[in-house]
Order: sequence, then structure tokens, then C-alpha cells
Amino acid sequence: MRVKVALPASFSFTTTLPVRITDLNYGAHLGNDALLGMLHEVRVQFLATLGTAEYDPATKLGFIMADVAIEYKGEGFHGDVLTFELAAVDAHKYGFDVVYRVQNQHGRPVAYAKTGMLCFDYDSRKLRALPAELVARVGLQL
Repeated sequence: MRVKVALPASFSFTTTLPVRITDLNYGAHLGNDALLGMLHEVRVQFLATLGTAEYDPATKLGFIMADVAIEYKGEGFHGDVLTFELAAVDAHKYGFDVVYRVQNQHGRPVAYAKTGMLCFDYDSRKLRALPAELVARVGLQL
């Protein structure tokens, strides 16, 4: 069975990133490892707009990625400018999922993705509860 990422009705954050020459694989298109790195970059930007960080060295609190699913829809090439749309969905006691829609500059889909993010205390090395204020900022329901 193939991976299918369910897209939300709307996205709350949009940004762009170019495909760099170092993002290409031996097939001369965007490599899966590079796309995962791009998802990380745009997720950090998204979390910043929510007033939080993936990792805060002062408090040693942050998030840990529990899982990832990527549904490839098309190729990305050097010089493409990819648009990333993100939304937080499916909040639960310890975290939420981030869903991504990635398109090229012509509006053609490149990938849909989902990352499961868990709140993590890097000092104790344990999960922590999703802060209520973050749930409210994101507009999620527990």
C-alpha cells in the first residue's frame, strides 16, 4: 500500500525555497534527503511564527520528530522555486502533526508530506505535554 498524505482544507503558513544544485541527486532532480531537509527548514520558520522553536537551548525544551511520510507527486529541478504551505493538524496530549503541500513555481505538485511532532524535554529525555498556549495559537483542539 502506498503512502497517502491527507491535505487540510487550508494552510496557515506559506514560504518559498529555491532548489539548489546541491539538492540534486544522481537523477538530476530534487533528492529525497534534500526535500526532507527543506521540510525541516520551513517547519522551523513555521514554528517561529507561532512564537516557539523546535529547540530552545536556554530551557532545553522543544520538539522531536516522531515520524515522517512523504508522497512524491513530481520532480523538482535546479533553479525551481518551491512553495511550501504548512498547517498544524491532529493535536493530542503530546504534540501535533504538520502537513506540507509543496509545489513548483508553475503550481505543479512536487510532494505532500506529514511530520509527527512531539513535545520533548531534552534535559530529562522525556515527552512533555503540549502547552495549552501553543494549542490556542495554532487553533487546534485537544
